[in-house]
Amino acid sequence: MSSTHHTRLSVIRGDITEQRVDAIVNAANSSLLGGGGVDGAVHRKGGEAILEECRRLRAAHYGGGLPTGRAVATTAGLLPARWVIHTVGPVYSASEDRSALLASCFTESLGVAHELGAESVAFPAISTGVFRWPMDDAARIAAEAIHGSEVRVPEVRLVLFDDRALAAFRRAFGTT
Repeated sequence: MSSTHHTRLSVIRGDITEQRVDAIVNAANSSLLGGGGVDGAVHRKGGEAILEECRRLRAAHYGGGLPTGRAVATTAGLLPARWVIHTVGPVYSASEDRSALLASCFTESLGVAHELGAESVAFPAISTGVFRWPMDDAARIAAEAIHGSEVRVPEVRLVLFDDRALAAFRRAFGTT
């Protein structure tokens, strides 16, 4: 079941908040209450409904915040997607290998998308912003996690914000 021929995979440059897919993945912080980068944009453009659901999740299940490498879904509010899947990427460390946690962000998010019945899911370059994960390494981990995932979603889109990220992810996914 680990062949990728069931999944249409694309690597594009764009704004993840504008993707018309069933689910977009938000590189969230553990508080789930919004932050910088992709997280800030998702909350700004998606509106109050996302924040309200995140607050309810915090109150009910994630009092200490969402653990790194885990994923949870909310409404997408005003975004063109149906759901936002929030996942918390690890902060890069030169002294400790946290790549399994980064890989988990992709596989857990795919699992949540599958449970929701999502036909399409869009990912950003998780952990490469303020969490400083080196772009080429992040792209390699994403490719290995998505290709190796037991769970299939019919369409997976990697949405990169700039040319450097796009080039790194195209190399890693072999879609140059």
